[in-house]
Amino acid sequence: MRPSLPAAAPVPIPETRLTPQPPKAVPITPARTPAAVLDNGWEKRIRSGNIAPDMSIDLHGHNLAGAHVRLNQALATALARDVRVLLVVTGKPPKASSHGDSSRRGAIRGEIGHWLETSPYADRIASVRIAHPRHGGDGAIYLILRRKK
Repeated sequence: MRPSLPAAAPVPIPETRLTPQPPKAVPITPARTPAAVLDNGWEKRIRSGNIAPDMSIDLHGHNLAGAHVRLNQALATALARDVRVLLVVTGKPPKASSHGDSSRRGAIRGEIGHWLETSPYADRIASVRIAHPRHGGDGAIYLILRRKK
């Protein structure tokens, strides 16, 4: 027969918080937005029309869905080729007139700003500018793309 051991004193269990703690907040860095102002060299070249687009895409004449897909494909291609200036031909913006058929004119132009903001490549766009008249004027835009890091 075994000798009986003295009873052990109870060990207190430390209180633990049963409600989970929220994770520590991690600061979110917003996507870079296109710059309102480029350096003077870029601004002068754009104003004078002495800018040569490295690549261009014509969205004019496409429906909205097709134009959106083509824009994203062109951006992917331009970035893969290290293009700095992409000329995007959208068609003229709508004219301010009382004619009923002007509602469809400039549909792509009206959407392109939103498409660029929500594009997976938005952080690679340094600036968006209206093209010089020799490249389409109000019917086209320059996308100035950031260099690879």
